[in-house]
Amino acid sequence: MSTLTTDDGVELFYEEVGEGEPLVFVHEFAGDHRSWEPQMRYFSRRFRCIAYNARGYPPSSMPTPDAFSQDRARLDLLAVLDGLGIDQAHVCGLSMGGFATLHFGLHHPERARSLVVAGCGYGAEKDQRERFAVEVERTAQFIESSTPDHFADRYGIGPGRTQFQAKDPRGWQEFRDQLAEHSLAGSAATMRGVQKLRPSLFDLEDRLALLEVPTLVLTGDEDAPCVAPSVYLKRTIRSAALVVVPNSGHTVNLEEPDAFNRAVDDFLHQVSTSRWPVRQPESGSTSILGTAES
Repeated sequence: MSTLTTDDGVELFYEEVGEGEPLVFVHEFAGDHRSWEPQMRYFSRRFRCIAYNARGYPPSSMPTPDAFSQDRARLDLLAVLDGLGIDQAHVCGLSMGGFATLHFGLHHPERARSLVVAGCGYGAEKDQRERFAVEVERTAQFIESSTPDHFADRYGIGPGRTQFQAKDPRGWQEFRDQLAEHSLAGSAATMRGVQKLRPSLFDLEDRLALLEVPTLVLTGDEDAPCVAPSVYLKRTIRSAALVVVPNSGHTVNLEEPDAFNRAVDDFLHQVSTSRWPVRQPESGSTSILGTAES
């Protein structure tokens, strides 16, 4: 079993396959390294692919609850690069992993070759912050009082997961069964420390506007809490493009792996050939047709 140790003594489990430019995958709250299997198989043909489990996700170790935070999540991603001797990597994250990927790009732009920020935005809108915090706390309490199977049955069929279950019942069942293997204590600590307390994307606007690392923002069009934040990220980050996958929910890399892989593959190709653009200032004109003065 391959593990590396963070600067605060937490062991993180990881898998890697392939050769080439490093490509690191960062999983969502309901997933783990196995959630990236369709991407590991596809991209390992041309990239050195790494997927790891966040702290509190077995077989990664479980620290005390106060050792979970958004800042810690991006530092754990940094620890993966440092532990594997990687100077710079493409980073691809979904949901909770998308937040970690974005914060990694903001804090360590020199270490990011590119960023794929998928399904990112739950609770980010300012008018949803209080409601989101309440729901997160209730979810943490539910997890603590639940059994693994009850937790997986309930959390695995939320509004952003039903699309996956309807399209691919077999794939969804595998996702649900893997979710049931998670640590309840680790999941509750992650809910409170990472999800509940992370800053709003809309409070990061000044920093996002300065980000020039090539960025692909990706969301399913039925992943309602992420659509508006994804558009906001596209408009704010000058080096960002937006891909919206039709008729798709939150678990988009598993629900629509072919569409996800094609979009990311095209993005990585443009980055690797130095063809990824930074948006021109003129595109932000307030004129609709371009002929009127702003």
